[in-house]
Amino acid sequence: MGCKKKTRVSNLVIVSDLHCGCQLGLCPAEGIVLDEAGGYEPSPLQKIVWACWREFWDVWVPEATRGEPFAVLVNGDSLDGRHHGSVTQISQNLAVQSNIAKAVLKPIKDLCDGRLYMTRGTEAHVGASAEAEEQLAVDLKAVPDEYGRRSRYELWGVVGKGLVHASHHIGITGSSHYESSAVMKELSELYAEAGRWRNRPPDVVVRSHRHRHLEVRVPTSLGYGISFTTAGWQLKTPFVYKIPGGRITMPQIGGSLIRQGDEDLFTRHRTWTIPRPKVEIL
Repeated sequence: MGCKKKTRVSNLVIVSDLHCGCQLGLCPAEGIVLDEAGGYEPSPLQKIVWACWREFWDVWVPEATRGEPFAVLVNGDSLDGRHHGSVTQISQNLAVQSNIAKAVLKPIKDLCDGRLYMTRGTEAHVGASAEAEEQLAVDLKAVPDEYGRRSRYELWGVVGKGLVHASHHIGITGSSHYESSAVMKELSELYAEAGRWRNRPPDVVVRSHRHRHLEVRVPTSLGYGISFTTAGWQLKTPFVYKIPGGRITMPQIGGSLIRQGDEDLFTRHRTWTIPRPKVEIL
């Protein structure tokens, strides 16, 4: 299983918000070595998330792509960074965080035979101008853009017959009643911008950042226009408990697929959650 670098593919697998380097982010089950030769063992919940990661790549992706070649997009926030005065990092040494991310992503790059694309996430996590994410993308030899950058702020890509636009950021709401508003807005504004300059509009819009999956569809002359946000690979952080709506929700873990079928371009998603905390008998 894998694809040739110069062969067009009909499958794009998307993951995002790994936050490697955080005690609540993605970490291999065997743990990692720290800078001073000590070690870190992931928590029980991190091991559950890692099991989901392995199931996603070992079981779900081969089934969803029917064993066909695929490309991979890591849509921002691969690292947790040093941010907002937080103390939840495994290590605030970005070299350690990068080593965790490389241990996570190098096998995935091999799965897609090097067709790995990376977009840039939030500066609070990956540095000004995403300097830490760009260095990670350089180390992983991600596919460069037209200017030679190994990570990019946005990706325009063709999957099968469809045009995809992917970028990390999107608006966030504290209310589930309005969760779809920004997702729909991204699609409609891209339609308006394409019409203004007589460019081809995207068939699928991909956003991340929220750590929550949601998809909207609108009918078009070619079938459907699709806009979705991706789930993440990070457990709830202390910051989430400050957000109305966020503090009462459970983490959403998972990834997505854009696939060209025999006729239509369509999407599939795999999303897990984490069990609620134990109910205490008072």
